[in-house]
Amino acid sequence: MSASTAELIDSLRARATRAAQAWAPGARISEVRPLTGGASSLTFIATVEGGPAQERSVVLKVAPPGLAPVRNRDVLRQSRVMWALHGRPGVRVPRVLFEDAGEPPEIPPFHAMSLVPGECVEPVLEDDRDPAGRPTVRARALDAAGVLAALHRVVPADVGLADEPVVSLAEEIDRWTKAFATVPADLQGDYERCARALHATMPAPLPPVVNHGDYRLGNTLCRGDRVEAVIDWEIWSVGDPRVDLTWFTFFTDEGRHPAAPSGDPTGMPTGGELLDAYLTVAGLGTPPDLDWFTALTYYKEAGATALLIKRGRRAETMHPAIRRMIPALPGLLREAERILDGTGPRRRR
Repeated sequence: MSASTAELIDSLRARATRAAQAWAPGARISEVRPLTGGASSLTFIATVEGGPAQERSVVLKVAPPGLAPVRNRDVLRQSRVMWALHGRPGVRVPRVLFEDAGEPPEIPPFHAMSLVPGECVEPVLEDDRDPAGRPTVRARALDAAGVLAALHRVVPADVGLADEPVVSLAEEIDRWTKAFATVPADLQGDYERCARALHATMPAPLPPVVNHGDYRLGNTLCRGDRVEAVIDWEIWSVGDPRVDLTWFTFFTDEGRHPAAPSGDPTGMPTGGELLDAYLTVAGLGTPPDLDWFTALTYYKEAGATALLIKRGRRAETMHPAIRRMIPALPGLLREAERILDGTGPRRRR
């Protein structure tokens, strides 16, 4: 453990103990240990003494010290949406327990949430394709489709999110266009042409909902056949529900994700099956223009992955799944354009 990490942990232990008093007077944080780390935020497991019996440990999500806690580093914005969604019918998120605004950037903000037991696995990106696990993967994915529908049934104004700006489809395109503009030329492809095609064919929006922004099994905690909690709310927004829906259905075997290590079956349902499960819970008919949103998904995946590759090169370390994406980025953009001009495959039900 580096000296800076040890110093951060010592500070968190004291600050979390003080902040916890509003949640459980007399509670004390006795141990803080790293769980994961990343560019967006840092995650720790903290041991609680003198608190509720069911909360022996909590998770601390901390903004990186020394950086302004904005955009995907805004851990208090993440806690806000989980506060708003916790306990809503069919929605499963960790319970936020307490938080501290700190004095950024030197003293970073954090929030504490309940520790939810479960596995966090993205089937299509895993090397293990054990046939015995396929029924569990299928059940979890279908359950996740229902949880997504329940999330999209929440009216933002009804849960205290009325002041949250609605992200338009044009803004959604522009977000990833700006990302492309920051990466090396070999990762860009002809992103500007693809962006123009998306803008030129943009459909009418649906009523805005709370979007997770990266909804897939890899951002859930599961036990058995059930999703216990949706996690990693770094890029949530209020916007068109089809942004989440087509992103979720991309992470299927038939989606042929470029980062998948194998073409062997995982047990994931088809995109049509996930859509049917979503619509059953949502009580809706099939949304229009899903092909356009599939093209947007390809554009978003290429832009988001280009950022990860840039960061990986800078850090001189890169996950194998991200490395596999490097030659695939131009193909994602071409496929998006083919969908938009009508020469590519259409969605199947």
